[in-house]
Amino acid sequence: MKTEPIRQCAGCREHLPKHGLLRVVRSPEGTVSLDFVGKAQGRGVYLCRKSACLKRVRKSRALERSLKTAVPEEIFEALEREATE
Repeated sequence: MKTEPIRQCAGCREHLPKHGLLRVVRSPEGTVSLDFVGKAQGRGVYLCRKSACLKRVRKSRALERSLKTAVPEEIFEALEREATE
């Protein structure tokens, strides 16, 4: 029996199954993008799909700190489109 990988949301800090989270990744070249497959190379940060978590991450600049780079506005807009609640 295979177990589901668990990841921590950068916004609410809850531990959730990996398949239900959004992944933002900074590639080795330094570009920031959304990783829908979960296999892109680079440093990844996971977020749940709650809009409250997205607002918290944006206000606290948690993505910038975790990725150690500036996150473009387009990434936040894409995350807002993916948010469910």
